Amino acid sequence: MTRVLSPKSITAARTASAASLHTSAVARAKSTPPSASAARPAKPAATPLSSLLLPSFKGSNSSSSSTSPTRRAASHTAMPTTTSPYSVPRTSAQISEEVSEAVAGKENVQRLQRLQRDFRSDTFTMPTDAQLLVSLRASRGDDVYHEDPSTAALEERIAKMTGKEAALFGASGTMTNQLVIRTHMKQPPHSVITDHRAHVHMLEAGGIAMFSQATTHGITPANGIHLTAEDIEPALQLGTNIHIAPTKLVCLENTLSGIIFPQEEVVRIGELVHKNDIQLHLDGARMWNVAAAEIERRGLNPGDEGVRTAVLTELLAPFDSASLCLSKGIGAPIGSAIVGTKEFIERARWFRKMFGGGVRQSGGVAASADYALTHHFPRLAGTHVLARRLAAGLESVGCGIVAPVDTSMVFFDPTPLGLTIGEICDALAALPNPINLNANRVVLHHQTSPEAVDDFIAEVERLAALVPAEKRAAGAAAGVGASATVKLGY
Repeated sequence: MTRVLSPKSITAARTASAASLHTSAVARAKSTPPSASAARPAKPAATPLSSLLLPSFKGSNSSSSSTSPTRRAASHTAMPTTTSPYSVPRTSAQISEEVSEAVAGKENVQRLQRLQRDFRSDTFTMPTDAQLLVSLRASRGDDVYHEDPSTAALEERIAKMTGKEAALFGASGTMTNQLVIRTHMKQPPHSVITDHRAHVHMLEAGGIAMFSQATTHGITPANGIHLTAEDIEPALQLGTNIHIAPTKLVCLENTLSGIIFPQEEVVRIGELVHKNDIQLHLDGARMWNVAAAEIERRGLNPGDEGVRTAVLTELLAPFDSASLCLSKGIGAPIGSAIVGTKEFIERARWFRKMFGGGVRQSGGVAASADYALTHHFPRLAGTHVLARRLAAGLESVGCGIVAPVDTSMVFFDPTPLGLTIGEICDALAALPNPINLNANRVVLHHQTSPEAVDDFIAEVERLAALVPAEKRAAGAAAGVGASATVKLGY
């Protein structure tokens, strides 16, 4: 069983890092030198975890235990301090009008109605008519020969937006992560350090071992939420012991389970690994959500390219490389990009060819991704608002919220209601206008409708009212985190 943490027990580092990042942002906006780094926070007390259980914190409906003062912090560091007009969710009608029967056909119009109520992943989105019409006008050169202007323009834009020298377009987030790791790894023996729940470690089909011939060391965060420099330092393999593969790369993931990695801690980890001649990579599959949350928190305009560039450049500064998925939060039909130095990207381009990942006439998909960066990125803040609305509604009904809701994911546990995830999924699927859910992970995207969120909450409330008193009492006694479905972060 996971240990249940209170909303006030997510580590002091989260509050400190939020303040530090905001101070730095203000300095950047005023074109003045950034303020000095905040003092290093105290190392949090250890929280034991079952090896693959999602970290959880105590909701208002679960049994309480006292929390250490060193672990008191706000649970939602990404919560905006002001109400931004850009964070207003779009209605179902507004979403629907972007896919017409004349352009997309009746079947796709109907499919979009279903996708508005699909909470399985933010990959379940549909390209809009405008997005695909842009693709039709894209260049049709051969990108394997680096001769496609639309693809080159997307790469140049992403490189500039992230403050890196160059970028490379790839087919998927898994491919770009593995390209990056292979490019960093020069010659075995070598090893990679990750969070034990990391996508590159758990969910990329053993790619690190296959392509890079590297050992992976998955570390459990002592604070139960995210890795710290104190977690990583003793795990570094720095000596000449021939029995041990030396550490050559540390991979962080932001977000992981929708939780934002505190920027101050990212900086500290970067300083640690770089002083030991180790590279730092970011699996930024949902880094767009991190940037959107930070822009939302500052009350800035997410449609301003300068704002996006300033925030992303700051967030990615500690990393030697990053993989940025384009087909998740922002809704491109396919693709991901890696960023780094020009030399690094040229070597990665070589490996992309080796992997069979070169796309000849890639201009159409690149243009669609470019459109999504411009038009869909500003909508991410609205998905975060809906996620908070959903979490608040489920918690008010009596569910446990088992991870901080920093962005567009909600992990919930209905055990205190005497219900199972399976029962809720079945009931949602049986609605006259069905809702699609397959786990306790709920993911919202730029085409999720507010109506679907409200229907979700209402159905769970209806189910809860039907649970016999003795069954509900047993669930409440078991508490949040008792359900075996509260699993791997992803």
